[in-house]
Amino acid sequence: MTQSNAHREIFGQMEDGQSVYRVHLRGGGLQASILTYGACLQDLRLDGHDAPLVLGYDNLEAYLAHSPYFGATVGRFANRIGNAQFELNGKRYVTDANGNGQHTLHGGAEGYGKRVWQIADLGTSHVYLTLTDPDGSMGFPANCEVTCSYTLKDDGCLHIAYSVRSDAPTPAGLAHHSYFILDDSGDCRDHDLQILADTYLPVDDGLIPTGAISPVEGTPFDFRTAKAIGSDLGEDMIYDHNFCLSDHRRGLQNVAVVHSARSGVTLTLATTEPGLQFYAGHKVSTPVPGLSGQPYGAYAGLCLETQNWPDAPNNPKFPSAIVNPDEELRQVSEY
Repeated sequence: MTQSNAHREIFGQMEDGQSVYRVHLRGGGLQASILTYGACLQDLRLDGHDAPLVLGYDNLEAYLAHSPYFGATVGRFANRIGNAQFELNGKRYVTDANGNGQHTLHGGAEGYGKRVWQIADLGTSHVYLTLTDPDGSMGFPANCEVTCSYTLKDDGCLHIAYSVRSDAPTPAGLAHHSYFILDDSGDCRDHDLQILADTYLPVDDGLIPTGAISPVEGTPFDFRTAKAIGSDLGEDMIYDHNFCLSDHRRGLQNVAVVHSARSGVTLTLATTEPGLQFYAGHKVSTPVPGLSGQPYGAYAGLCLETQNWPDAPNNPKFPSAIVNPDEELRQVSEY
């Protein structure tokens, strides 16, 4: 274990007095700053490119008051659970309805992206964070031990790994929630995006999957060939949907590419996860300055959230979301 005080500093304090730390990592031509609050990626820089590659804030108060999950690690179950309830082994569980007062979003109002994690290991190019999530928290059953690691690899890769162990069956699945912007335009709609998925999940007005698994062909959701994110956007067209990469968790696979012609920066994404939530950031509107020194507006950054499929605890046709005591959930993504 290598915990040098040179790599970490106090970023702020929670209302209950808990200290929030920021750690600085460097490796492979990248620099990253990670917060113990929400296991957030606060800042990401590429050598030779001046602008930040993610949206974030320079102070904890802004995260607590205004952050739409900037850079957060979300869970216990990422994305949405319809009607804030699910059935498991014959018992119905009611979870926190923080999504429009009706659904559970990213684990509830006090999900993993809103909690203070502990630093377990810290080195020049990596940090390991841990969190204990008790039985009944936000309505979820079982005690869970959770880890999150960020590693900057030699090839310009941000490697993110999650693990969850529980003492009873429970839905679990985390996701990384950075908003990426690959140039200094403040608008991601001119970025070219490719997603290697043949199907996606249509949603209802509450952004809950209808249960259908629909082909992308012939729809605005067809990103199999790279196109500008803004190509098909309009008043009645948004992107906040799960793309179906697989029907099960698998080995690391290349799943998406983003490119900015303005900067020449390209982001590739590989993951073990069966789903990819592409959110183009149409709701972003922050009243305080971000890392760029300006408030963020609509489409200021895009999210590529590698995850299980939304509302999987309520859809037997979707990949299983249940973690049992005799197994470890392990998720890996590389940006």
